[in-house]
Amino acid sequence: MDGSTEGTWDGLPVKLTDEILQTLEEVKFTHMTPVQSACIPLFMSNKDVAAEAVTGSGKTLAFVIPIIELLLRREDKLKKMQVGALVITPTRELALQISEVMALFLQKFPQFTQILLIGGTNPMDDVEKFKDKGAHVVIATPGRLEDMFRRKADGLDLASSVRSLDVLVLDEADRLLDMGFEASLNTILGHLPKQRRTGLFSATQTQELEKLVRAGLRNPVRISVKEKGVAASAVAQKTPSRLCNYYTICRTENKFNQLVAFLRQHKLEKHLIFFSTCACVEYYGRALETLVKRVTVHCIHGKMRSKRNQIFADFRALKNGILVCTDVMARGIDIPDVNWVLQYDPPSSACAFVHRCGRTARIGNQGNALVFLLPMEESYVNFLSINQKCPLQRMVLSGEALDVLPRVKALSLADRAMFDRGMRAFVSFVQAYAKHECSLIFRIKDLDLARLARGFALLRMPKMPELKGKTFPGFTRTPLDTDAIRYKDKQREKQRQKMLLELQQKLKEPPPPRRSFIRNKSWSKQTTKKERRKKRSAKRKLEEGSDVEDEDMKELLDDTRLLKRLKKGKISKEDFEKQMASESGAEEA
Repeated sequence: MDGSTEGTWDGLPVKLTDEILQTLEEVKFTHMTPVQSACIPLFMSNKDVAAEAVTGSGKTLAFVIPIIELLLRREDKLKKMQVGALVITPTRELALQISEVMALFLQKFPQFTQILLIGGTNPMDDVEKFKDKGAHVVIATPGRLEDMFRRKADGLDLASSVRSLDVLVLDEADRLLDMGFEASLNTILGHLPKQRRTGLFSATQTQELEKLVRAGLRNPVRISVKEKGVAASAVAQKTPSRLCNYYTICRTENKFNQLVAFLRQHKLEKHLIFFSTCACVEYYGRALETLVKRVTVHCIHGKMRSKRNQIFADFRALKNGILVCTDVMARGIDIPDVNWVLQYDPPSSACAFVHRCGRTARIGNQGNALVFLLPMEESYVNFLSINQKCPLQRMVLSGEALDVLPRVKALSLADRAMFDRGMRAFVSFVQAYAKHECSLIFRIKDLDLARLARGFALLRMPKMPELKGKTFPGFTRTPLDTDAIRYKDKQREKQRQKMLLELQQKLKEPPPPRRSFIRNKSWSKQTTKKERRKKRSAKRKLEEGSDVEDEDMKELLDDTRLLKRLKKGKISKEDFEKQMASESGAEEA
């Protein structure tokens, strides 16, 4: 089913509640987007929906409005601790954003409550909040929601609360599976009633998503929504129609210089800059804080815990600024007035490229995206055009980019924390590049590691398996001793010095004596305990200089010969015992 026209909310085949229409008017959403006009009537007529729509097309309202309408229908039966609607989304930022939209509409419906269950907060706070007030709408990330189902020992019986669930929504459903939440989703779905309305919303359809559709939806209506105004020849284009998508070619050692030059020329605009790894975000984010003056720079990535929610909220409130991030910000996130999406590193997955671009040009607004490619990576442009229906135009960056790398080196020399960040960023980038999905284009063997290290402004090459046994004539190591670089954080430096001292003391200590190991021998060559004991006794007597009579020595030798003959199978055990007994009897006589 294709939605091809926009219309007013009054044009829906189902009538919306007056309070919802008032809220839409207050927030100036006067017209529906195609995905909203297609999905809302289906949801409200109790149909399951599997919707594919380009990123930034207004999917959130396509399920928020039906959720409230369906809750209103059973308001009298819905009790305090009963959950009527559940929305699951892959990242806490997206969950927070959906919660804000839901709260906007619930202002006019105080009889309904919602709860946000996401990482980065104390789970016991969520338990107590739910036990105290309950929630008719739950918006959650899979990991935290799965944890809540296991909190019976803390007095929370969420499984009982969702037995009367009316609506389940999986937002950015394909991303839920990409991020490895399949096991968590299966656990969660096992707690939910089969009689429910289910909606899957995504910007792309995958084989894994198709499995989820078959498992969780009953005869779903499939919706594929294209934006109004898309030309017939480009009807399958997956990026917003008002997005200007560019690429530029940079030499490896000049890439960061070009990025800084671009940001300095666009100081009054709002930018998202995507890097491939968390370590690269930490390193380059700190460098940009120094190099791009009078511009607010925030960093966000998946390894951050408590700070992520606040950073996200702060950046959304800015009129201009820079958010340095990983793909944790690539899906479904709605940040107002983003002018440029800059992809410093192409993503490991081609579909992630489309989602990154979709952080701008949202809901019909104008936006721009630019990806930085190395000369050997230019064929990626054709790949995106064919594989992802995402055409790019070449942009030649104007002006000569100043060399800012010496200043980045100075930052590393002034603080060991920055030096460490640079080393970790380089290693993580090389490892990510080696695992790139498009390995025919992004080939690790074609990557000039010496130039790459210069582009990272490294003081020396790190120790890593990929560099073992190689020389790098194109890279000049700093003449300074990098071990002498100190942490600006005095406490951290004190701890490092303590560890260095302990290491030096261990090196001075004599090595422990080496243990002598007896190699395993075949059974036929092993000696018995009795034999070894006799040999040791005879040797000791000889060393002590005692008088050993010939008869005793002869007896010892005879016993040894008998044992050897027994082991070689020349005599039986009975013969051995008889001969030993006869020797013993003769001795007693």
